[in-house]
Amino acid sequence: MTESSVLRNLGVLLLMVAWVVAAHVGSSGWGNASFNAAVAVLPIVAALAMALWRVPQWMLRAGGVLALCALLAWLWPRLRHNVPLMYYLQHLGIHIALGVFFGKSLFGPGEAVITRMARRIFPPPLSERNVRYTRGATLAWTLFFFGNALVSTGLFIWASPEVWSIHANLLTGPLVGLMFLAEYLMRFWLLPPDERPGISAVIKAYRRESAQRNGTKASKP
Repeated sequence: MTESSVLRNLGVLLLMVAWVVAAHVGSSGWGNASFNAAVAVLPIVAALAMALWRVPQWMLRAGGVLALCALLAWLWPRLRHNVPLMYYLQHLGIHIALGVFFGKSLFGPGEAVITRMARRIFPPPLSERNVRYTRGATLAWTLFFFGNALVSTGLFIWASPEVWSIHANLLTGPLVGLMFLAEYLMRFWLLPPDERPGISAVIKAYRRESAQRNGTKASKP
């Protein structure tokens, strides 16, 4: 690993930590309301801006930017007083999107997401044992994302903003890490050594799967 890649990874890590802290502070109602609202709305604005950037006609892009700015100005008083709601919707949306991404591959034609990832790692043919395991792992991740979304919703409705924020902003990352660890240990228990991919191979396969999925969606008319 080169020095530039180490610095880049360190920068990404620090940015993620800063985001988690800012999200927890804003969700708990501490600090300046305008700053908290600006940080909370930033990912949504960035996503919309990226979508507008892909519009080929510059007049439509300019009109979209003006409309977005006008919408933000109109909603700003409400956004300042609903910072936890914005973080909740982001947390819920990400988990539902990931749950659908993994879950829909279990139905209909084609293979489960993790089965496709395994085929990118191991030379063909993939054993029936590995197919069963990867399909079960896809189901486990689907249940994890939908379950965490359900817990988040329950805490947001019935618990205090601070309690919800601890779960959503501070514990979601460690929970995902524990899920990765549990799935990694299950591989050692259920699969022989020659059918156990390393963590780096899994990450690379997931990135390739996501890139291919995004490329396929972008190519659709």
